[in-house]
Amino acid sequence: MTLPAPYAPLVAGGDGLEKYPGEASALQARMAQVYGVAADQVLAVRGLTHGLELVWRLAARDGRSIEAPDAEPYAGLGRIYRAGDGERAAVVIRALGSPEAVAEMADRVAPALLVVDEGLVEFADAPSAATLISEHANLVVLRSLSLAYGLAGARVGAALGRAETLAKLAEVVEPYALPEPLVRLAMQALDPSRMIETAERIASVRAERERLVREIGRIMVVENGVGPILMARPNDVEATLGELAKYGVAADRSGDRLRLPVSIKAEVNDRLLTALGLAPTKTRSHRVGQAVRDTKETRIVCAVDLDAAGPIKIETGVGFFDHMLEQVAAHGGFSLRLSCEGDLHTDPHHTIEDSAIALGLALKQALGERRGIARYGFVLAMDEAQANVAIDLSGRPYPLFAGRFTTPFIGEYRTDLTAHVFRSLAEAMGAAVHISVTGDDDHHKTEAVYKGFGRALRQAIRIEGDAVPSTKGVL
Repeated sequence: MTLPAPYAPLVAGGDGLEKYPGEASALQARMAQVYGVAADQVLAVRGLTHGLELVWRLAARDGRSIEAPDAEPYAGLGRIYRAGDGERAAVVIRALGSPEAVAEMADRVAPALLVVDEGLVEFADAPSAATLISEHANLVVLRSLSLAYGLAGARVGAALGRAETLAKLAEVVEPYALPEPLVRLAMQALDPSRMIETAERIASVRAERERLVREIGRIMVVENGVGPILMARPNDVEATLGELAKYGVAADRSGDRLRLPVSIKAEVNDRLLTALGLAPTKTRSHRVGQAVRDTKETRIVCAVDLDAAGPIKIETGVGFFDHMLEQVAAHGGFSLRLSCEGDLHTDPHHTIEDSAIALGLALKQALGERRGIARYGFVLAMDEAQANVAIDLSGRPYPLFAGRFTTPFIGEYRTDLTAHVFRSLAEAMGAAVHISVTGDDDHHKTEAVYKGFGRALRQAIRIEGDAVPSTKGVL
């Protein structure tokens, strides 16, 4: 056993880093859940390229040859690791393909190892070849967290295969291959609370890619593909690179082709179109906000789009609270995605409070300078209950709540937390929120408050012009 350093490093978040990295068993178990395979069918690696490197090391050690595409990173690894020159390749590398094609090829090249590069599979319609690994002992599927999960700089991925196949790759893994900070980042990125927003991000990139392919295809050939990169063939590569540089658009040359970036942000992609001489439709950028809140009790991702009516997806584990937040978004007229993994085994308090804080922070970010907004909102009757809600998006938090609930719980939702929710929202988003509620049925009263808040917020966030609604000129 390697002895640790005598003390922890003098860096924020460095607790535990005085110890050498251990087995990444927790990460491999989570990857197995995400990829739909058994835990012993996952080998965590330092990015997809590291997985490929292990394949080259194994082939070089055993004097076996490799058949791979004539492209990077395959060509670069081939130059570093000189594999054998057998008449028939002992390892075959191929890019993403349908499971049917992969199964046919695995049978055809056996007993040679077939390695499938699935670095972009999350952006594709085809299912992963990981479903085939139990049936093919010679199959290894490489996955990556780089693009789909935004961890390109962290370098974390996985090799998927049968346990006996991965054991051979493990023989050529260097000591401490996966540093502890990378494991922590990967565990955060793959946390269940991140899955809703990750899926929405991928869908947004796919939609933007389709738009760019349609527009750029009018002036140059765009090759078939998936993911946040377009391969295009302009008539003059150098001239096109020059025009892109004028607009600050990064692109890579690959022979007579260009690798063009696809952003999740429409305005960034519009800049690419403008640089290529294509005039995008002038539209106001959506007001979007996101909050990631991790504490010892909860892990939360919340995202809002004030200029889109959907999607609305809420998963906090507290059913009635989910329904109430859905009411806020639906009556507020905006898109809301919120997912929370909390300590519900103790009490729903932390989940409800922290979710309200995350929503408030996301709304605050989406409002930005609050330019052009109506600023004020008023209401709501629901059967015998009446909720009066007044909002001022002033930037100054001031919560007031008047009302009582005699029923302690509605489902797992604690009614005494209602006032706490709106205090947290007011403080996090920077708003005066005044609420009073009367009535006989606590369910009606609670729902009236949430619906009323949504309706008042809908009025307040409405765009009426372009000026900041304040004589001070700033909120």
